[in-house]
Amino acid sequence: MRNMTEKMIIRVQSPDGTKRIETSAKDSTSKFYENVRDAFSLASVNFALFKKPNKIEEIISSRSKTLHSYGIKHGDMIFLNPLNGTIFQGNAIVTNSSVTSVNTLHSNVSNVSVIEDDVDVYLQKQDGKIERGRDDRLCQHNQKSKCVHCAPLEPYDEEYLREHNFKHMSFHANLRKLKGGADRGKFAALENISCKIKSGCQDHLPWPRGICSKCQPNAVTLNRQLYRHVDNIVLENPQIAERFLDYWRTTGHQRIGYAFGRYEPHKDVPLGIKATIAAIYEPPQESSRDLVKLLPDEKKDVVDEIARYLGLQRVGWIFTDLIADDLTKGTVKHFRNMNFHFLSAQECIMAGYLQNQHPNPCKLAPDGYFGSKFVTVCVTGDSTNQIHMEGYQVSNQCMALVRDNCLVPTKDAPELGFICESTNEQYVPDVFFKEKDNYGNEVIQLARPLPIEYLLVDVPLSTPMEPMFTFTLNTGIKPFPVENRLLNGHLQEFHALSEYTRQFTPECFLDAASDFHFLIYIATMDSLPLKDYMGPLLDAIKNKDNGLANVWARSEQWQTVEQLMAAQGSPSPSTSQTAFLGASLWTCNHCTFLNQPTHTLCEMCGLPRNAS
Repeated sequence: MRNMTEKMIIRVQSPDGTKRIETSAKDSTSKFYENVRDAFSLASVNFALFKKPNKIEEIISSRSKTLHSYGIKHGDMIFLNPLNGTIFQGNAIVTNSSVTSVNTLHSNVSNVSVIEDDVDVYLQKQDGKIERGRDDRLCQHNQKSKCVHCAPLEPYDEEYLREHNFKHMSFHANLRKLKGGADRGKFAALENISCKIKSGCQDHLPWPRGICSKCQPNAVTLNRQLYRHVDNIVLENPQIAERFLDYWRTTGHQRIGYAFGRYEPHKDVPLGIKATIAAIYEPPQESSRDLVKLLPDEKKDVVDEIARYLGLQRVGWIFTDLIADDLTKGTVKHFRNMNFHFLSAQECIMAGYLQNQHPNPCKLAPDGYFGSKFVTVCVTGDSTNQIHMEGYQVSNQCMALVRDNCLVPTKDAPELGFICESTNEQYVPDVFFKEKDNYGNEVIQLARPLPIEYLLVDVPLSTPMEPMFTFTLNTGIKPFPVENRLLNGHLQEFHALSEYTRQFTPECFLDAASDFHFLIYIATMDSLPLKDYMGPLLDAIKNKDNGLANVWARSEQWQTVEQLMAAQGSPSPSTSQTAFLGASLWTCNHCTFLNQPTHTLCEMCGLPRNAS
């Protein structure tokens, strides 16, 4: 019998030919749909898959159903059928090998099967008007009437936004603006930019031998985005950031994490959205003082599944860029500002890549998606040399440039990007930006190089006055180690699990289990993974049900874990581990910076290891 985790090849037949797709039986059908979309270079999953020809035995896109549940085996043939006879590609719709304008088929947008985020569905139902009180100086009517001085304003009112220092209107306010004309938005289309040659043109030889105006992508003129998909980033409580920063404080090395939380209405901005962060997951990575390299993450699907069960999702990513300034004062260097850069080109490209991985579902877009709510958080030093966090997104234009491999960083100037030139393998459209010359005149420049600030959308970041806790804060308790930290005292291992749980009485099991890192560990333990049995426990944590958590703690699965911990006692780590961890870091005698054992010179001050 073939192992479910073993890779297999599935053939997918479409009107454009057949592709061979590598997958595994345990993959969800929604993931397989995405693989098919990527294999055929489609802009969306606006198609259906069937086990048999003539649209028989449809395979439904689902996160809970797997290929194995449909009986799909290695070598099987799957049949792809475009919905409504249409495959969407970039800014054009290809039907029967002819290219048609998006606007002419805008009436078909409602046929696209798109499941929008709950926050979007909620905001679409809201009035969105900005209420104003009666002005005693200007209003000459009674309390029940309204006039031009006190009538509600539209959520996109420019004067109101300017008076209240809103740099960007919200995405849904922008949608109301598009629908606010005489035609009520009938011909408005949220078109995604494409920098690729449109396929299906039969009038010439393939690139680089030929190209025509019908399939050639339009030149791009960069504009600062007037709206943003997320209007505020909120950390539920300061402890979330402090736990993430422990790694830098211990090693001096930079760190990347994925923020898990929720998208919610933001009442301080008309029709606004906030990304509320409840936990930070740290994927496998290699890091130093100046570099972070992400590694393949085998636990990604399990992490996402646990988060989904708790009502959470990946809402962004966070990274540190901290250099110690004065260790005695705990200050850090300040080097990100308007005179240098806020985000580097490489960081913008990474943000664009991740936003493309997490597109924003949108029924008003022909492709079924538009932009992204995925946010970027940079932890750096401020003008007072204190650690602080800054929030960003990159524009939809930047997402398109990154998706189509048009944007690269420059070698020596982090504040500048560079638009690639066309090659025999890839056509790259011209990209321009506007700037003012020494005389104040507006000049159009070719984006080689490109000031990266044209691609940035800043997002305010805050913590609430009253801290929130999706996961229990256990004061006075040594927290469970964070995943993928190869440091003494930070390793996730069975001994650490035993030490952690001993801090709680049996009646407080809910408090012990209400920790995102703890849940990930017990779901992926090598000796006894509990993922398939954790449903009731996750329900208890989500609903803060202490009784249900205690019932789960008496289950056969957890009792087995407790017996193993009791049999283990409290041993110290193995000799080989102790030898490795004991030599993992050395402290500089001059500046007290913690260095890696392989370094003979201090990374901070440059003095030799044994310098006095």
